[in-house]
Amino acid sequence: MSQPALRPIEVVTYPDGRMDTKNTSTYTGLSEKTLAMMRCKGNGPKFVKRGRVFYFQADVDDWLNAQGRHVSTAQAKHRAA
Repeated sequence: MSQPALRPIEVVTYPDGRMDTKNTSTYTGLSEKTLAMMRCKGNGPKFVKRGRVFYFQADVDDWLNAQGRHVSTAQAKHRAA
């Protein structure tokens, strides 16, 4: 049984490293609504708001790497507590 072909995902990043919410959503695999909820709770990646919300790719990468990797959902739940 063959696996489906992988398609590249296009993410637009401004020259200074900023991404808007839509591109950050694509980059992280999280929905825009989830990112908004995380901004309200303060548990998502760092962002700036200058009329619109932007995330710097380096900050998103740092946040993703800081979350750690888990081998099970039980491990993830234990670390979150």
